Amino acid sequence: MNFPLFVAKRYLVTLRKTNFIHLISFLAYGGVAFSTAALIIVLSVFNGLEDLLRSLNNSFDAELKIEPAKGKTFAVTDSLLHMVAQTPGVELVTEVIEDYAYVRYRDANQVVTLKGVSSNFTEHHRMDGKIVEGRLVLKENEVPYALIGRGIQYNLSVAVNDPQYMLQLFYIKSTARAGTADISKLYSRKSILPAGVFSIVQQLDDNYIIVPLEVARELMDLHNRCTSLELKLHAYASVPQVQQLLKNRLGKSFRVLNREEQHRDLYRLLKMEKLFTFMSLSVLLAVSSINIFFILTMLALEKKRDMSVLSALGATPVTVRNIFLLEGTLIAGAGTATGLLLGLLVVMLQHKFGFISMGMQSAVTEGYPVKIVATDLAVVMVVVALLTVIISWKPAAQAARLISARSL
Repeated sequence: MNFPLFVAKRYLVTLRKTNFIHLISFLAYGGVAFSTAALIIVLSVFNGLEDLLRSLNNSFDAELKIEPAKGKTFAVTDSLLHMVAQTPGVELVTEVIEDYAYVRYRDANQVVTLKGVSSNFTEHHRMDGKIVEGRLVLKENEVPYALIGRGIQYNLSVAVNDPQYMLQLFYIKSTARAGTADISKLYSRKSILPAGVFSIVQQLDDNYIIVPLEVARELMDLHNRCTSLELKLHAYASVPQVQQLLKNRLGKSFRVLNREEQHRDLYRLLKMEKLFTFMSLSVLLAVSSINIFFILTMLALEKKRDMSVLSALGATPVTVRNIFLLEGTLIAGAGTATGLLLGLLVVMLQHKFGFISMGMQSAVTEGYPVKIVATDLAVVMVVVALLTVIISWKPAAQAARLISARSL
């Protein structure tokens, strides 16, 4: 039998019979439980938001994206397209031109991100199920059409498939390229009819208009140049393997980005927010655990006679120190276990019923998304264990010194 653990358990039961120490022990237990539950819930919300953003972005982003390492555009040659298309694992290669443009519809106007795509864009099936009005078509009977985000439709009050009013696209040229002070020659203009409205996520819905590649090239005067190539891979293909193979073939002139890397800054920001939130709640957990320090200090003073008896029976200062360390561990452990169960219960109920709403009518999901990650649970338990040892060490050492002084 572990003697220090046995004595620590007995003292834990004794705490219930001492009113003041019982009150502080209850506060310590409740504080640790509440802080632990808050950590689990908040971390699960961050995990859920990250998963939601990832799934929404993945529905719009290509599995792999090739863009120039320097500059905005690059020349698209037949040899380049052939090399990329013949790479094992690559199923489709789509040429893309993406840049800011100015759009006007009747009396309304807005700056948008114009994305020109080649004719095989719909074969990626990334827009399937995302069209909320109109049709998923970019070209029909040699007539080009545009797909606009739902936010743009609301802002400009766009009527889909109404030939009476068309979208007016404007692209500002640089003064050097224009070579004239004539204002009318400083920009190019194209008209196009919107065929469909898509809804993915607000950031995309409020900014993106998708048009055929030829329309974007004529508007921006890019001829055979593109800003990127978007790739669809075969179902059996491994994204990391194909990505590395393309990097080796293309060299340092191009960057090959997977879906995670296409939004590196966004995910990095989300991880930083999660880290700072975790650190803030860990401070709250540390403050809640300070009550354990007072409990053990008062318990050491109250149990002086017991310590003398244990010393007479042969208990060493190390044994006494371990008793008080285990006492703090039992209190913190009970609070942590309760907090874990409470946090997991709240997260599971939120996942099933979504009783905490996002509070926005345009939200993609009604309730806050949550996701439990095992590593978060492990990190929380490690933090509680470290805080318990740090906070319990001084009163435990003081109790050990009392035994040492009495033995002298």
